[in-house]
Amino acid sequence: MRKILALILAVAMIFVIAACATTEETPTTTDQPAVAEPATPAEPTEPTTPAEPAEKEWRIVTVVKLTGVTWFDRLEEGIISFASDTGIDSTMIGPATADVALQVQMVEDLIAQGVDAICVVPISAEAMDPVLRRAMDEGIVVISHEAPDLVNIDFNIEAFDNTAFGEAVMKVLAEEMGGEGEYVTSVGHLTATSHNLWEEGAVAYQEANYPNMVAVQRKIENHDDQMVIYDRIREVMKAHPNVTGIVGMGSESPPGAALAIEEMGLSGVVKIVGTGIASVSGSYIKDGTIQAVATWDPRTSGYAMSLLAQMILEGRGGEIVDGANLGLPGYESIKIIDGKYIEGNDILIKTKENLADYNF
Repeated sequence: MRKILALILAVAMIFVIAACATTEETPTTTDQPAVAEPATPAEPTEPTTPAEPAEKEWRIVTVVKLTGVTWFDRLEEGIISFASDTGIDSTMIGPATADVALQVQMVEDLIAQGVDAICVVPISAEAMDPVLRRAMDEGIVVISHEAPDLVNIDFNIEAFDNTAFGEAVMKVLAEEMGGEGEYVTSVGHLTATSHNLWEEGAVAYQEANYPNMVAVQRKIENHDDQMVIYDRIREVMKAHPNVTGIVGMGSESPPGAALAIEEMGLSGVVKIVGTGIASVSGSYIKDGTIQAVATWDPRTSGYAMSLLAQMILEGRGGEIVDGANLGLPGYESIKIIDGKYIEGNDILIKTKENLADYNF
């Protein structure tokens, strides 16, 4: 009897142990889906490719001739606007003084940093070209402005045909001078290609159309500094007292010349035309010391350079063709020369009569 009872107890213990084991294993079976958690709907929220954010990681830097002057402050507004519109890191730098070596060094530093695109308004195209070659060799997109003789670029963009711009300036001066008399010309830098093309276009137009006018001194270098041209115009007037016209290429040239002419009591007698913006030359235009300034909107140029760089970075360089519309004032139907030199149609002439129409 005791043996039978012991056997019954042993069998009962086996069932109890089996039941406990089954209870412990059950959660493993029940929780099995947890092993597959990486395949749950939460997983696809991670991006499958990084393509979309790549645009916003591009870095475009514009290197101008110098900072702290109104012209390039206005150009920077266009760069800031582009960055705001696109989300692309697009900024502007430049030397505090118009120093060729400093500007070249800035471009070299950007190459070392591995930026995606460099836009440049060079002081000297000759000095800048070799360093831009290195940039292109590194796969950096290069866009220039006011440099139609640069070779190592993807595109150079001008607001207009440079010769036509010079002709427009001379037409105003010739009318103001009555088609006769002595005049002088000034450029920001003898190495500044655009300034020289404007000046040469102006003089060529005068020689072809106004034989009774004569340039007694040409290309007075003013280093884009009002006080430099102020001093040099005073010197010129002593050497050539019969001068009745001044062509000032570079935004600081007309107001610097105007200050000298005003102090000499010759306002309205000596006619001044050239490149400029209302915020710098406006007061002299209003009082008649400067007759007119010809210009384009540097804000649009700043925007356009970054836009061209973006298009190339996106693989849309093939869209930059003759007649293309960049969607910017003066660039609705661009002209392309030799495959990479872009011209718009953004010549603006500011006089006392229309000065209020411009806010730059």
